[in-house]
Amino acid sequence: MFDVDGVLTNGTVTLLPNGEQVRVMHTKDGFALQHAVKKGYHIHIISGGKSEAVRERLIGLGIKSIHLGVARKIDKYEDLKIEYDIADEEVLYMGDDLPDYEVMSTVGVAACPHNSAAEIKAISAYVSPFNGGEGCVRDIIEQTLRLQEKWFDDDAMVW
Repeated sequence: MFDVDGVLTNGTVTLLPNGEQVRVMHTKDGFALQHAVKKGYHIHIISGGKSEAVRERLIGLGIKSIHLGVARKIDKYEDLKIEYDIADEEVLYMGDDLPDYEVMSTVGVAACPHNSAAEIKAISAYVSPFNGGEGCVRDIIEQTLRLQEKWFDDDAMVW
């Protein structure tokens, strides 16, 4: 499970004259996400942001469980546990800031980008050496798939 702003993006929002908000995502994170989906991993996105451009990007990567505009992430997390019949110890969640704290305190593996809030770093089992939006998602997915010998194979050669 992943947050968006500050994890899949660097947290910067560019405001265009028409009021549209633009975020930047790293292609290496995108590759890792779609590769994990191909390998059968259930990727869930829980974000307070409401960007439809973000939704479209994630759909394009094969992610089906995308929850935007979530005010209280722990509530959505509990719903997902029931819907997908998963236990806390089966979940890795990467977040970066205080809205992620409750979920990260509950899951089996809490992970965060290097530039996360101090409170988030303190409860994380893994702090990526990469900042949000700069490959931290690729880092944690690659490590997970390598441990399970699912990273570098024929599926990795096709985008």
